[in-house]
Amino acid sequence: MIDILLVDDHQMVRAGLRSLLAGQPAIRVVGEAGSVAEAVREAERLKPQVVLMDLRLPDGSGIDACRDILSNASETKILFLTSYSDEEAIMSTIVAGAKGYLMKEIGHEALIRAIEDAASGRPILDSRATRPVESKIANVAALSPQERRVLALVVEGKTNKEIAAALYLSDKTVKHYLSNACVKLGVTRRSQAAVLFAKRESK
Repeated sequence: MIDILLVDDHQMVRAGLRSLLAGQPAIRVVGEAGSVAEAVREAERLKPQVVLMDLRLPDGSGIDACRDILSNASETKILFLTSYSDEEAIMSTIVAGAKGYLMKEIGHEALIRAIEDAASGRPILDSRATRPVESKIANVAALSPQERRVLALVVEGKTNKEIAAALYLSDKTVKHYLSNACVKLGVTRRSQAAVLFAKRESK
């Protein structure tokens, strides 16, 4: 049985999802929330396996809720279900630790499959929403060996100074490699470049 928490600021959306999932013998909706604060509180109380999360909430972002929930319960799987196909948002959800990003137009069977995959720990990305991100992941192949080594250490959580020491480079040279990597991947932050690198390496 997969216990699910529904998070959306529209009660009708939550009611529709609850109705949609009611006939699934392997899925049980254990709670609902309409805000970041409520989502974090209910996730802590109910300990669901999967949280179906909207991106935009009245008191903040679903990304904030995702981070807070995972900081308290890292085994919980967060699956975003949203109307917004926004590249920056998709990147942010991946960085925050979400297992998937789906569009609300997704079909019933595809949604059920995504929930089951998320509960099993498999990442889910709706191709309609994530095509731009997937193309950036493909660009990882263009990175030089040294840029890859630098990003591998960023993935491990190393600071620029620690990376410089590990690779016997200057801080300035590390920044140069990171800057080049960001340009090649079409991103602006080292954390985004690291996520794309990690995604490509895990494939």
